[in-house]
Amino acid sequence: MSAQAPNIAAPAANPATVPLEKPELDYPCGGAPEPGRAHEIAPGVLWLRMPMPLGLNHINLWAIRDGNGWAAVDSGLQTPETAQAWRTLFGDGGALAGGLTRLFVTHMHPDHIGMAGWLTRKFGCQLWMTRLEYLMCRVLAADTGRAAPDEAISFYRKAGWDDDAIEVYRARFGGFGKFVHALPEQFHRLADGDTVRIGDHDWQVIVGTGHSPEHACLYCPALKVLVSGDQVLPRISSNVSVFPTEPDADPMQDWLASLDKVRAAVPDDVLVLPAHNEPFRGLHARIDYLRASQLQGLDRLRGALAEPKRAVDVFGELFSRPITGSGGLLGMATGESIAHLNYLLARGEVVRESSGDGCYWYRME
Repeated sequence: MSAQAPNIAAPAANPATVPLEKPELDYPCGGAPEPGRAHEIAPGVLWLRMPMPLGLNHINLWAIRDGNGWAAVDSGLQTPETAQAWRTLFGDGGALAGGLTRLFVTHMHPDHIGMAGWLTRKFGCQLWMTRLEYLMCRVLAADTGRAAPDEAISFYRKAGWDDDAIEVYRARFGGFGKFVHALPEQFHRLADGDTVRIGDHDWQVIVGTGHSPEHACLYCPALKVLVSGDQVLPRISSNVSVFPTEPDADPMQDWLASLDKVRAAVPDDVLVLPAHNEPFRGLHARIDYLRASQLQGLDRLRGALAEPKRAVDVFGELFSRPITGSGGLLGMATGESIAHLNYLLARGEVVRESSGDGCYWYRME
């Protein structure tokens, strides 16, 4: 993805930042359950795990006792393996033999919402999620079968993608719906600040943004449990990206504000139930680390932009592993790089200029 930078001057680079020390978190729940099985990790709260045929090979789901049945949180990808695991859970002697009373979905990414339509139709139960997540999922699922729009091609050309990467993007476009069962035509809206009664306890809805448009976490003060979804993960960081539909978005600001919001709203002694990895304690330390890590990434980026760079040229400043190939990893890395760059653009710290090759080049102001 080589190209020539425009001939513009740049200031000296910032000094290197000191690597952060990861906090010691407590993982009190042991190993994950096998697909089709469940572990009770708090009174009336079950941990489920579903397989995924991806680099990240699992997602955690949760079931909360709700009268004579169960309220599930998130649903897994639409795959035969996920469907079989659910059937085992609902079968004779299964952990969820009472069936589902309702389904909560934290956000619209396929690993969370993929089986929502299948589950709600199977049990005649209602889908509960935030409005923006439901509507955005409907929009993305409608892309199935469409050709990649010109605006999206232009977006990635400006980021520095070459012809091979663009060709792969064209071939993969519309793949969102592949792992998402047709959504139910109705849903029950969750909103920030809502209190929802599930079984014997009240759960508070805390909405975060940045990773997705309107991500719902569920916090139960009585049980001292937080279902964090992808908003706070213990071993990996959530992807915070800009997409072609809103090229000038500033999701990094939304993400940082949401971390602060969760930290202020939820005490440190909760058991955190994340979508990936294992349940943990140490919420505030983990949030502090995630926040500091993002700020250090921005500092490294400032230093790199002493000379003009495209979005694809700053991967080394932001990611701990090489970004190679032209598939989904490249798309995620590009989106996250632009999120960092847009954060600096929105604060007047960098200048963006277009060169003769159609790429955007960024440099410190």
